[in-house]
Amino acid sequence: MTPETLAEKVLSATRAAFEALGLDTAVLPAATAVERPRDPKHGDYASNIALQTAKKAGTNPRALAEQIAAHLTATDGVAKVDIAGPGFLNITLDAAAAGEIAAKIVAAGASYGTNTSMEGVYANLEFVSANPTGPIHAGGTRWAAMGDALARVMRASGAKLTAEYYVNDAGAQIDHFAASLLARAKNEPTPENGYVGAYIDEIAAEVLKARPDALDAAEPLEVFRTVGLDLMLADIKSTLADFGTHFDVFFSEKSLHDRGELDAAVQRLTELGHVYEADGATWLRTTTFGDDKDRVLKSSKGAWTYFAADCAYYLDKRERGFEKLVFMLGADHHGYVGRMQAISRAFGDEPGTMEILIGQFVNLLSNGEPIRLSKRAGNIITLNDVVEAVGVDAARYALTRYSADSTIDLDIETWTKHTNENPVYYVQYAHARTTSIRNNAADRGVALGDALDGSLLDQPQETALLKVLAEFPAVVASAAELREPHRVARYVEELAGAWHRFQNSDSRVIPYPDESPEPVHSARLWLVEATRTVLKNALTLLGVSAPERM
Repeated sequence: MTPETLAEKVLSATRAAFEALGLDTAVLPAATAVERPRDPKHGDYASNIALQTAKKAGTNPRALAEQIAAHLTATDGVAKVDIAGPGFLNITLDAAAAGEIAAKIVAAGASYGTNTSMEGVYANLEFVSANPTGPIHAGGTRWAAMGDALARVMRASGAKLTAEYYVNDAGAQIDHFAASLLARAKNEPTPENGYVGAYIDEIAAEVLKARPDALDAAEPLEVFRTVGLDLMLADIKSTLADFGTHFDVFFSEKSLHDRGELDAAVQRLTELGHVYEADGATWLRTTTFGDDKDRVLKSSKGAWTYFAADCAYYLDKRERGFEKLVFMLGADHHGYVGRMQAISRAFGDEPGTMEILIGQFVNLLSNGEPIRLSKRAGNIITLNDVVEAVGVDAARYALTRYSADSTIDLDIETWTKHTNENPVYYVQYAHARTTSIRNNAADRGVALGDALDGSLLDQPQETALLKVLAEFPAVVASAAELREPHRVARYVEELAGAWHRFQNSDSRVIPYPDESPEPVHSARLWLVEATRTVLKNALTLLGVSAPERM
């Protein structure tokens, strides 16, 4: 029995108790939930529905709990219901009902953990969006891991989601990038505000390889801008693909200018009454919507601002039909939150249409000391540096394991150990062990058979593992709703722990050499296969591999 099924039974029993007591059922919630108690002695699951509804119904919560318990105990799969304190329900399932979850997981396979909590939500998730003037840095690497994992959990929860990368290919930084490439090609010093690093040398050489006439062209700077930008963006896309991060759309900022979308956005904001002229410039009255100051759309010299492009980009997303816009920004973008939210409100959208997640910094450490220089990029640590240091799986797991608002110190020594001190090794090893036991069981003639007898899974470490397995869909839904994919990482570590405790208990899956396979061995094999399935599904949501041997 899953927690969701039990919650439905609790609500049904509560409704029956209300009717028996002559209480108004209109005060009952549309849905309820059950939770695992911290102490296993308090049963398999707990509910506070009596406390939640008694006051509204004008009755004593403990008396109500007694009525609910009577109806719930008569339900199939419920062994007993104890009442604690003022009216908490501590529920114990019978072994057969508890064991059913293993069969459900095996039958569901790769789809176990998916849910419909975000069904009908049409969302756009923008992340990384690093300027195409250099390799992706460590902060962008964090978003590449976490953003991709968030996209996966939101889709697993039913959202129709587009993962998008905003390419800042217009403006002064592209001018500086092109000038830097041209200077290197001509063996001249890096210009003021230019870019340095081995990658600049590499791309300048690649431009000359693609366009041998570049330096003799009528406008060499334009050649280096166009070809260099294409090469840099191709490098970024390749790096992200190698990291396992997928984008549905790479959206060009320049295309907004080319299509006249900045003019269209300002016209819309003008019609809505939020644009004014002052000091020769065009302004958006963002203070009306909580910003700390009004923002310039077009300067007194007639040049569009980055803020104007942000307005056009927001409107473009809304006109593409997205109802929920999620932006993942770096730690240096705290000041952008107010102005970005003001854009949403100025266009007439409700609070919550736009969500902005701010991520903190990532420090790469070796022997406890920060690594500050990149071989290729000079003064920044890049995504490739992180991967070279610890590998794709460890990097993705480490960067998704923590909440976005916490700084990460990624220690190379810890994340490359082949011991339980390394969280990703601990989890992947658990999956490898489930696969090994499954294969060894087959060699000894232990098979799943046609059906699971869940009543045989009645040992403490077996029931504990079943409870953790049952929580996975709720964890995925919570991670999606709260935009916190680190919940999946923490969950899979809990699952690996429950698995290792089961494996180290007396619950043998493979019979001793002088024994023949018994039904209990088959039942435990169902539990092994269910654990293997959930470990793999969870790791897949994090973009981390699930090796079958280590």
